[in-house]
Amino acid sequence: MQAMRAAVERSLPLEACGLLAGVGNEALAVLPVTNSLRSPVAYRMDPQEQLQAFLSIEAHGWDLLAIYHSHPSGPAHPSATDISQAYYPETPYLIWSPRKEGWQCRGFFIRDGEVSEIRLVVPPS
Repeated sequence: MQAMRAAVERSLPLEACGLLAGVGNEALAVLPVTNSLRSPVAYRMDPQEQLQAFLSIEAHGWDLLAIYHSHPSGPAHPSATDISQAYYPETPYLIWSPRKEGWQCRGFFIRDGEVSEIRLVVPPS
């Protein structure tokens, strides 16, 4: 979580994006990918970096655990664009958004235009 939050903060004021990889339910790597739109309200993963991230996941024998991005100005849930561009229905989408007490990360499955929130479990560090 700390590595994702750091990547999100480094991208400000733009939306951040990237992949979370690991085995089973254990996250082992955060793979930030450049937002090629360079926008504070939308993202598109740089295709070459996204390919390199997927190749790294495969080379390590990891699984794609989640796709993350940020909403620097909110909302703390998927936007209409996020829903229409959710191309990985079996992969959770993590959305980072600011709150008074710091960044919040929420998880969602987006399948056929339907959004369902999932509970994120973060073990103590």
